[in-house]
This record gives sequence, C-alpha cells and structure tokens, in this order.
Amino acid sequence: MLAYENRPLPIGYGQTISQPLIVALMTDLLEPKSGQNVLEIGTGSGYQAAVLAELGMRVYTMEIIEPLAQSAKKRLETLGYRTITTRSGDGYNGWKEEAPFDSIIVTAAEDHIPPPLLAQLKPGGRMVIPVGHRFMTQRLVLVRKDTKGRIITRHLLPVRFVPLTGRR
Repeated sequence: MLAYENRPLPIGYGQTISQPLIVALMTDLLEPKSGQNVLEIGTGSGYQAAVLAELGMRVYTMEIIEPLAQSAKKRLETLGYRTITTRSGDGYNGWKEEAPFDSIIVTAAEDHIPPPLLAQLKPGGRMVIPVGHRFMTQRLVLVRKDTKGRIITRHLLPVRFVPLTGRR
C-alpha cells in the first residue's frame, strides 16, 4: 500500500503530498505549541494541516488550486477538525487578516523567502520553507524572527517540492 511508503504521493493537479518524514521534520522544526496560530501555504490534501491541528495549533491554510482547496476543506470538516480554517487563494502574500502568526509552514518551493510572509511572522516566530528553483537544488530553510524582529535563516537539507505558483 502506497500510504505506508515514505515517499511523496500524487494528489492530482500536478501536486503531491509530502513524504511522512518531511511532514514530521517540518512540523518539528516549527516547535509547535498548543494554542499557537500557524499559517500553512499549500493545503494540498489537508494532511499537514491535520497534523498541526492534532498538536493543538489553530491552523489557517491556503491552497491556490481551487478543487484541491475545496476537497481538503470538505475532508477536514468531515473528519471534525474545528481549529482549521481553509481558504482558496495565492499564498505568496499570506493571510493578512489573520496575521501575525506564531509559525508559518510553506509546502511548495519559492526561489526566495516571500517578504509578505516574513512580515506576518510574529517576533519569536518560526517559518519552514523550501527555497530554490524548480529544476535546481532546493533547500529546506528554517527562518526565525527574533524578539527584535531580526531575521535569522538556517539552510538545513536538500529537498524537492512542487513550485509555489500564483502571482506576486
């Protein structure tokens, strides 16, 4: 059964669900705490959002592909997740109305760290994002905003993600 393999799986529309190891690693890097607000860019199937909600986080999740956004919303509602709010839209600019966030997790690669997401990260907050071009090496990056608002980045490991799409 593919569900038990540690590899990305297709979910339609040219998108994938990340392998379980990467979902766990990215979640751990956020240092999640119950009651925190987290922004997820790239809802996909809703799996990452469900993991974060199970850890007690309030999740705001965005998906640019409308059919994926709708199916994830329905799936999460059917499963009884009440601390997840879904939205269809371009995640590059984040979700200003719900900012600032304790954590931000981006599940698609961008060639840079989007400034609007940095602006929506609380001082003391953490962001995990794959950075790099689609056909070149991408790196999983941990971004921390210190209490004075300074940005500290740490490149962790090579990864391969679908690209962040949409307009800037």
